[in-house]
Amino acid sequence: MIYWHSGTGNSLYTATVLARMLGEDMCRMTPGCSASASSCERVIWVFPIYSWGLPPVVKKFISRSTGLENARHYMVCTCGDDIGLAHETWRSLLRRKGWNARGAWSVQMPNNYVLLPGFDVDSSSLEQEKLSAAAGRLAEVARGIACGAKVDSVVRGQFPWIKTHVLYPLFARFMMSPKPFSFTGSCISCGKCAAVCPAANIRMENGHPCWGTNCTLCLGCYHICPVHAVAYGKATRGKGQYFIPKSMSSKKLFKFNCEVH
Repeated sequence: MIYWHSGTGNSLYTATVLARMLGEDMCRMTPGCSASASSCERVIWVFPIYSWGLPPVVKKFISRSTGLENARHYMVCTCGDDIGLAHETWRSLLRRKGWNARGAWSVQMPNNYVLLPGFDVDSSSLEQEKLSAAAGRLAEVARGIACGAKVDSVVRGQFPWIKTHVLYPLFARFMMSPKPFSFTGSCISCGKCAAVCPAANIRMENGHPCWGTNCTLCLGCYHICPVHAVAYGKATRGKGQYFIPKSMSSKKLFKFNCEVH
């Protein structure tokens, strides 16, 4: 079983490719839900890295889940550059539950975080370079999972301890509020922002989006807007957008959404 969380399609693409290569089913890590599947022999957790750490929605989903102690667990995370020590956080979380954490891999994909100064999407050439390399990397990951590898094949980057144990807690505490989200006058009331939200946190009122409090800060709403009408305070002014190309995605990808409790 592959449990996945995704905002702009990078991790969903990763999960879908691995599912096809390994013959696994897929299930979204829906906020407020959990997994309970005692028959699973292998569980693959696929998610993006948030500021060199695990997305809170992923941590909560794992913490609530039961019945997976007999499975072999694997982590495959997507990142723009590096992950710090996020894999160690994942291993520690599973260790506390008595689960068998085996291989961990990172897969570089195009950047999508744009909410801090100096952070923006990749150039078109770098985006294409990362997407072109992803297929080969995922084939490598699939081979590792298939043979039950117990490895940490990840890019830690510089100062990984500071990134994961100092910057990530600050990010999770102070930089994940949905309050700054708004729409601009260019909004065309297409509803794509609401449709893409993994937490069903956006509702359309009078033809325009309204954000609730249950936000995963995946930025899917910002990046999918066809007229760049979603704003996050002043942070998104002049910033680019990224969503996985249609050539690597389809509407069908967003329907791998089985029920979990």
